[in-house]
Amino acid sequence: MKRGTLSSLTTRGRGFLSAGLTSALCAIVLGQRDLLRVGLLLIALPVITALIANRSRYLLSCSRETTPARVEVGQGATVTLTLENPGRIPTGLMLLEDHLPYVLGTRPRFVLDQLRPRWHRSMQYVVRSEVRGRFSIGPLSVRISDPFGFVELNRSFTSRATLVVTPQVSALPTVRLSGDWSGTGDNRPRAFAAAGTEDVMVREYRLGDDLRRIHWRSSARADELMVRREEQPHQSRATLLLDTRTSAHRGSGPASSFEYAVSAVASIGAHLAREGFTVRMLTDGAHGSTSDWHERGISGPAEVQLLLDSLAVMQTSTRREFAGGGEQHSSGLVVAVLGDVNPTDIAALSRLRAGSTRSLCILLDVAAWARADNVGAGDLASVQSRAETLQRQGWTVRIANPSDRLPSLWGDFGNPATAALSYVPDAGVTEGSPAA
Repeated sequence: MKRGTLSSLTTRGRGFLSAGLTSALCAIVLGQRDLLRVGLLLIALPVITALIANRSRYLLSCSRETTPARVEVGQGATVTLTLENPGRIPTGLMLLEDHLPYVLGTRPRFVLDQLRPRWHRSMQYVVRSEVRGRFSIGPLSVRISDPFGFVELNRSFTSRATLVVTPQVSALPTVRLSGDWSGTGDNRPRAFAAAGTEDVMVREYRLGDDLRRIHWRSSARADELMVRREEQPHQSRATLLLDTRTSAHRGSGPASSFEYAVSAVASIGAHLAREGFTVRMLTDGAHGSTSDWHERGISGPAEVQLLLDSLAVMQTSTRREFAGGGEQHSSGLVVAVLGDVNPTDIAALSRLRAGSTRSLCILLDVAAWARADNVGAGDLASVQSRAETLQRQGWTVRIANPSDRLPSLWGDFGNPATAALSYVPDAGVTEGSPAA
């Protein structure tokens, strides 16, 4: 008998085996045949059960569905497990346990008394995360027991599911942003194709593209799907800049200034995309040509999800300066969400906004997050002086602290009478005069 066969015995099975061996030994010493029969029976029950259980091939299949597959921070998703027995052998008692990252909650466990041939069972549980990220759910572990409870077999499936937890997206008010259109005219963008004129330039196929725009001749030549790129005489563009430098943020966990910045970029990007903008996102380490970034903009719901997916896994960087600040000619609207910046950073940002029609900045008062996290903030520069310097460079600045709501800050950008806010760390928020 293989050693692995006996290793599958449960405590009850080992107890029966030990009792049978003891009874058989005592029967031999005392010469009691009846006791020997009892001992042999006690030995045979767990041994035969273990042999049958290990030689039996349980055909179990498992499918997992996560609804929805993408949720915001704090929202729940329902995971549905479907276990099916396509074989001809009924299973015994089963204990199911699904593996989860600790941020999604405790591991769910289910008990099934029996699964007959051709039967299936469905189970559901809810997962919720307070932190963003991309999490793997699974695999499912199954512990099968025989009807007598002598043997327990452990099996594990390989299938997994992915849950994407995106940053919290706030609904922003619609504001009038003067100079937000790149190009001329006041009308919404209209493709030349609508008038019968079509640019023959092509690009690679991306999720969400209309299949009717596939250019088959170019696809055959490039050996991949290519679509026609329709030029637009009027196009609304926006560039989002997210400061991801670790040194520029304070606090830890979901209450940190970095998480506030990520949520702000997600909300602004989704809002502008719904307003018809072609949006790109830059970080402190981004570089490349402006046309490439705008060709990959978020112009529809599918590409909004691509932005949220990238922000879901966004992490802080170890850079000290803006590596992508030297990029020129950022046409259209520029919106920056910044942490602690210095004069060198401000100079780089002034080069970034060259060519833009309007530049907006949400400047985080990271000292407020430092105080909330019990970190000394004596070496932090004055947030008001940084805001005034940015205003002199042509930015429209709003200062944010942990208690400020993003819809209110965004609404202030549409009010030309509202000046940059002068925030005194321990005295609240007061109105000030705009810098020259």
